[in-house]
Formats: sequence, structure tokens, C-alpha cells
Amino acid sequence: MKKIIISLFILFYSFNISAQDDLMALLEENTEEQNHDVEATFKGSRLINGHTVQVRKPKELEFLISHRFGRINSGSYEFFGLDGANIRLGLEYGILKFLTIGVGRSSFDKTYDGLAKLKMLRQSTGSKSIPISLVYFTSVAHKTLKDQDGFEDATSKTSYTHQLLLARKFSPSFSLQLMPTVIHRNKVEEINGDNDLYAVGMGGRMKISNRVSLNLEYYYRVNAPDNENLYNSLAVGFDIETGGHVFQLHFTNSRTMIERGFITETTGDFFGGDVHFGFNVSRVF
Repeated sequence: MKKIIISLFILFYSFNISAQDDLMALLEENTEEQNHDVEATFKGSRLINGHTVQVRKPKELEFLISHRFGRINSGSYEFFGLDGANIRLGLEYGILKFLTIGVGRSSFDKTYDGLAKLKMLRQSTGSKSIPISLVYFTSVAHKTLKDQDGFEDATSKTSYTHQLLLARKFSPSFSLQLMPTVIHRNKVEEINGDNDLYAVGMGGRMKISNRVSLNLEYYYRVNAPDNENLYNSLAVGFDIETGGHVFQLHFTNSRTMIERGFITETTGDFFGGDVHFGFNVSRVF
């Protein structure tokens, strides 16, 4: 009888161990199959002037305050540019986990703008990993500044932007983004200019501490007219994280903060000293 009991115990123990091994193997297999989204490719919705692949979560509201002061090389009489400021106030809201909409108003040319960001791909790791994040960005901007002669042509003051944002977070400290862009302007002010201007933006983020990162952004205009007094947009700055706020301090040759402005209307030569100090302050509710 004892031998039978011992034999049954050994058999039960062996079966139990085997079942546990099979269960662990199944759990490990399921864990390997799960994909994990890559978080915080960038800390804010803006790289510097332009947008990043970050979108708002559903029911999140972001309030964004952006300033660009005058040129630093304007001298002490203008307090090195601080006497003059261009301001944009913006609100952005997460409709769905992949869709953000927003509105804004800029003091420069009294411009109103509306935007939408649609996340098409999200970088992830796992058995079915996705190497990049991809967001489609579109916006419309309308200038309301009155003409000097009092004549207002509303249609001619409207522009449209279409942009693909492709980004990859290579490590916890380093991210890159590519921004092919087309901007349609109903009215072109520069001589021999096309209504459709094509540009390619490039930018990146490098963390230098737990709460501070160095950012760089550049837009190359592909079909820019010859002999015009306009330049490609270049900006360098820092992100500083403080709880629910993200402070961005930067230097750029662009004074406006909407795509038509800083991509197609930048009049300053960064390397010639035409640099504006500016900042973005973001608060998410």
C-alpha cells in the first residue's frame, strides 16, 4: 500500500512540474508576442518651431504659449530684441488616441490657424515591431491684418500646409525626425514664386540630463525662388521638464510660429546674426 501511495505521489508531482513548465513556456511565448509602444520620442508637441509626432491622449487639453522676440543684433536701443515680441496662443485637444485637433492665434499679421494631427504608425518593439512613428499633419492659416489701402481679399490671405512627420527614438536619450512638407499659398508675394512650396525638415533631440535636452531643427526649401531675400529656417534650443510643464528656450532666424511663416517667410540670416530669442511654454490638463 505504501508503495502504491508513493508511486501516485511521484506521478502527481511529475505531472505538476510538467504542467508548470508548460504554463511558463506559454506565458513567455505570449510575452514575446506582445508589442510595447515606444514612449516619449519627444517631450512636447513642438520640436522648436514645428510639430513633433507627439499627439495628445483622449480628453487631454494642451495650452501652448509661444514667444519670438526681435533680433538680438538690433542693439541696445531695442534691448537686443526684447522690446518687440510676436506671440502665439494655442489650444490642442485629443479627440482619439490617434487624433489631435487645435486652434491658435498669432499677433504677427493677426493670423488665425487650425490644425489636425493623425497618428498613422507608432514605433514599437516586440515580435511585430514598428521601426518608426508616422504622423500626418495638416493646417490652415488665415491672415486678418488689413491692407494699407484698406482693400481686403480674404481668399488671398489663406494658406494650407500638409506634412508627414517620421520619427524614430534610437535610445532613451536620442531621437530624430524627418518632415517632408508642402505649403500652398493662395497669393505669392515673392517674385517668380510658386503657389506650392516644397520643403524638407530635419530635427532631433539629445538628452543631456534627466530633465534637459538639446534640440535642433532645420527646414530646406526645395523649390525656393532665386535671388530672393528669404532664408531656410534654422533653430537650436533646450527643453526643460518641470512636472506638468515643458519649457522650451531657443534661438532661431524665424519670427513666426506657423508653418507658412517660418518655412516660407523667414527673412533673417542665422549665420549673419539675425537671430531671435524665443520660448514655448506648454501645460497639459
